[in-house]
Amino acid sequence: AGRVRIWDYDIETDTRRARSAIGVVPQEINYDPFFTPAELLELHAGLYGVPAAERRTGEILAALGLADKANAYTRTLSGGMKRRLLVAKALVHAPPILILDEPTAGVDVELRQNLWTYVRQLNSLGTTIVLTTHYLEEAETLCDEIAIIDQGRVIACEPKGKLLTRLDCKKLIIRPERELSGIDDRLRPFEPELLPDGALSLSYRPSKTSTASVLSAIRDAGIEIADITTSEADLEDVFLSLTSRTAGRSR
Repeated sequence: AGRVRIWDYDIETDTRRARSAIGVVPQEINYDPFFTPAELLELHAGLYGVPAAERRTGEILAALGLADKANAYTRTLSGGMKRRLLVAKALVHAPPILILDEPTAGVDVELRQNLWTYVRQLNSLGTTIVLTTHYLEEAETLCDEIAIIDQGRVIACEPKGKLLTRLDCKKLIIRPERELSGIDDRLRPFEPELLPDGALSLSYRPSKTSTASVLSAIRDAGIEIADITTSEADLEDVFLSLTSRTAGRSR
């Protein structure tokens, strides 16, 4: 039941324009081995009805680092190049929405960074990017809004900043001037843990406890600080927390 609209086009009554509003980069690499990248982009642009004068084949190939392979058979391309070619094919008709299904799987670090630089440029020019990924660091770095799916159900969907505050937790890592022989009782409220390298980890909830009060407790415990670092919950922490709750309810 219900209706689905893409870019305000109904997928039942305005199918052609709804399809033209999206570009899809599939997870599986698929290509015709007897075409060159330039020929494939020209073919796809033609299928979408893009006039020859408006096609951006050279521009897209250059942006994705494939300009020097424009006339090579696709079967001769590396795995990373083939994946970038999938992105290029999805862009030939300048869709306002680009769906990326794990586009950096199997791509080396440098190519991944180049791809995301181009995706950010597209987004800054107004293209909406829908990304599916198992790389949580990637999602946290790139996305404005994040949905977490567990066992086929959406268990969270909200702006990144709000999602990251779901775990009200912060850590202070203290490197003392002198080695600690034990943990002072005044630090017990902060879940103290002596780390293998001699540092002291303290955890607290920023909504209820200020950093200043934690530092005050450290001073009261007579600990002289040589160095201090802080860390907050990241997307991986939130993901594990949410999915573990879901697993607990399903048992």
